[in-house]
Formats: sequence, C-alpha cells, structure tokens
Amino acid sequence: MKSFQCACRQPLFFENTECIKCGAKLGFDPTSSQLVALKPTKPGLWMLVRETRRPQPEFRFCATREQAAHCNWLIPEADPDQHCVSCRLTRTIPNLARPKNPTRLRDIESAKRRVFCDLLGLDLPLAPKTDDHPEGLLFDLLEPIPGDPPVLTGHDNGLITLNVAEADDDYREKFRENLGEPYRTLVGHLRHELAHYYWGVLIRDTDWLPKFRDVFGSEETDYAAALRHHYANGAPEDWRNRFISAYAAAHPWEDWAESFAHFLHLRATLETATSYRLSTTNVPLRIDPFGPDSLYEREPAEAGAAFLGWINAWVVLTAVLNEVARSMGQPDIYPFVMNGPVVRKLHFVHCVLRGDPAIKPVEPPALLATPSVD
Repeated sequence: MKSFQCACRQPLFFENTECIKCGAKLGFDPTSSQLVALKPTKPGLWMLVRETRRPQPEFRFCATREQAAHCNWLIPEADPDQHCVSCRLTRTIPNLARPKNPTRLRDIESAKRRVFCDLLGLDLPLAPKTDDHPEGLLFDLLEPIPGDPPVLTGHDNGLITLNVAEADDDYREKFRENLGEPYRTLVGHLRHELAHYYWGVLIRDTDWLPKFRDVFGSEETDYAAALRHHYANGAPEDWRNRFISAYAAAHPWEDWAESFAHFLHLRATLETATSYRLSTTNVPLRIDPFGPDSLYEREPAEAGAAFLGWINAWVVLTAVLNEVARSMGQPDIYPFVMNGPVVRKLHFVHCVLRGDPAIKPVEPPALLATPSVD
C-alpha cells in the first residue's frame, strides 16, 4: 500500500471517501492505483483534481459507495458496469437485515479491495466468472445459519466462498486457537484462497507444472486424504525446516497457497514501508542473510541478488515490527520464521508472477537495505 495525499496535501488512507481537511470527495482509481481528490464534471461523472493524462479521463462512483460495502473505488466512464472491478466479483452477500452482516460485509469488502490492489499491481487477471468466461472468478460471502449446513471457506474452480463470521474477532480467535494457527485474518484468508485460484491460471496446463512439482511435490497426491491425515495427526515434526506454516505441510496445493499468500504479504508490507520512507538501514540487528543457494533459479545473478535483498530486508523489518508489537503487549505482526526451502518457494512464486526474472527483477527497497553483518 502506498501513502496518499489529497490535493490540499492532507494525508489520506486507502479506505477514505472524503478529505477531512478540505472536504474533497475521494476515490481510488484502479487504472493508476492512486487514491485521489475529485471534482465534478457532468452529472454523475468526476475527474481527478490533479490529472496529467490527456485526454483527461472521467469516472463514476461504484454503485456500492453509499451501501453497506462503502466502496470508494472508481469506474472509468467508458465501462458500462455499475460496480467496480472488486465489487463486480462478489456474487452473493449475506442478508443485510440481520444485525452483524452490514459490518461484516464492509470489513470483508475492504479487505478484498486491499488484496485486489496488490493483484492489479501484478497484472493478474480479475474478471468475473460467467458462462462466456468460465475461467473467471467469483465470491460468495455466506452467513452460517443454525440448522443449515456449515459454511466452509474455500475455493472451487474459480468460486471462492467465505464464511462472513470470519469478520468477527471472537470467531476468528476461537478457530485460530482450535487449529493452532499463529494468525488468522481476512486479508490472509483472501490471499490464500486466491492463491488456489491462480494455481489454475498460472500453473495448471502450463510449462510451469513440472517445475512446480520439483519444488512443491505432486499435486496428484490425494488431496482429501492428505487433509484428513493433517487434521488427525498434525504436521510432521520437522515442518519448520521446510515450510512457512504447519498447514503448508498438508499438501502441495496448500504449500503453494501459503507461499503465494506470504509472497503477497511481503510485497504489500515492503511497499507500504517504503512508501512511508521507513528505513532499516541503521537498525542494530545482526542477521545471517539468505544467499544464492536459497533461490529457485541461480541465474541471472543480478535478479537473484535483487530478490535476496528484498527477502533479507523483510527479515530485518519484521523483527523490528514484532518487537514494536510486543512493546504494546500485542501479538507478533509476522509470527513466522523464514528458512531456505521457504525462500526457494517464494522465489518460485516470484518467477511465475514476473516471468523471466532477468526482464522484471524485483529491486530491493532502498530504505530497507539489509544492515551490515560484519
């Protein structure tokens, strides 16, 4: 996430709809990934106050802006849809006449827009699933009703189902403890389930499939049996040496989903820290940096070095953020430990998303340079 400013220079945040200083209407422009101040043009149309593009594009507000979702995203004037790129992918919402559901929907859609912002930055497809486009994506946000079958969060052929009770802090904490998870968040759920969807888009039926099997194992392993074994017996004792989480050890698909989700965690958090000019350059912390032997591909050397700079900066940043959280009596912000096999899997995800790493290397954030380990 980036830091944003209004035209009046007031700091803005991703969910804002109006500047508290000058009163300007605000909207998130997905075509430029900017939260911007707006001025009216024609009835129902708006233009960016500071617009350098020519001709100047016009936008409409998403139809859910004044509804429970409180969406602040914009729609290009030429787009006939009344819903933004995020809201149009929500097929089902819970009954908003029930007390908790408006707040649940607001929190889930807010988390979804935050995750989608990352995906747009990676040029990943975000198109609705239709009869004419069966490879698309949809979300069903369902409420568990006593006496009805349970609502299970998961992914099935482009349809992501999310139990809206996951928006309740007490519900998430109860299940986090029951399942022995180090954390449980809406953003984490969405990134994980979207990873399953993008496995079908990016890996299945592509040249990446045999390479995926080399890194994660064969997806042809019986998935249902693997999950039954995981929930009955837990993860293998050495999972911390090979996986980012215990659940990642359940099956290659789950290992991919956890690795993909953590790649998005890293990317989004480092972008945010860099945007706010947080610096770890002079942090008095000694680490053993990950080296080229942790990469999925050793060549080209420049791209590998850039990625490792990114990873090692993450190790330093999260160590500091965790210590800050503990100072407030809060849980660790990132309760996970990196290891060599995990870095290799993250690099694999990076290579899949970026294609040839020689063409689009990820540069290490300048303000997050790994401190000297001499």
